[in-house]
Amino acid sequence: MTLKRHRGLTEQAATAAVDQACRMLRLPTIRAQFPELAEAAARDQMSYRGFLAELLMAECDDRARRRSERRIKAAQFPREKSIRAFDFDANPSIDPAVIHTLATCEWVKKGLPLCLIGDSGTGKSHLLIALGTEAAMAGFRVRYTLATKLVNELVEAADEKILTKTIARYGRVDLLCIDELGYMELDRRGAELLFQVLTEREEKNSVAIASNESFGGWTKTFTDPRLCAAIVDRLTFGGNIIETGTDSYRLASTRAAQGQDTATT
Repeated sequence: MTLKRHRGLTEQAATAAVDQACRMLRLPTIRAQFPELAEAAARDQMSYRGFLAELLMAECDDRARRRSERRIKAAQFPREKSIRAFDFDANPSIDPAVIHTLATCEWVKKGLPLCLIGDSGTGKSHLLIALGTEAAMAGFRVRYTLATKLVNELVEAADEKILTKTIARYGRVDLLCIDELGYMELDRRGAELLFQVLTEREEKNSVAIASNESFGGWTKTFTDPRLCAAIVDRLTFGGNIIETGTDSYRLASTRAAQGQDTATT
């Protein structure tokens, strides 16, 4: 299908031609915004080049936004979290400068690991999801999973003879976020399968984990001491370790809210 070119088109015909061309060229943002941008260009006496640049930049910006949204959706985060929404004042154990440096995603670019260690309610999962979201917005492929869910998937894959394919799939993402590592004991088989995923990614792609146990307590999760040491080595070598502390600011926030409610009644 080709478009007939005519000089001296009426405004209505020109608008219809733009709409048809945008459909053919798959330019939905220009198609949607053309009338408004055309009116603004006429009002501001914009040059032809300036008007064309406005149209193309609008399309590029919207495509970049939609790509980010697709990457964030593909990461399978359980909820939305952002660095901006994190309350640094409530948790002085966490240095805002360090987190904002991590948000630049240089560590993901270099394939380095990240460990967030601290008690429940200290912001580990919030930061894990928020930093993963930053990485997705920066163009990296990200995947979030719970540690137990990942191990269960690996065990099922091994039973169904598709383990290599599953490990390769987890190996391809730029950043693998593993939450709640250390909450449950893993048998030797599960620990070994998790170790295979970490080995596949070692010094190539980043792994970020959140754990409620210090490294010394990981022997409760990985009962084989040598395997535990190897996993700790994979997750810490050359990377960043953020200790989020032991005081639950989530609990403190709840108590403070309850105190205010009591005071007003």
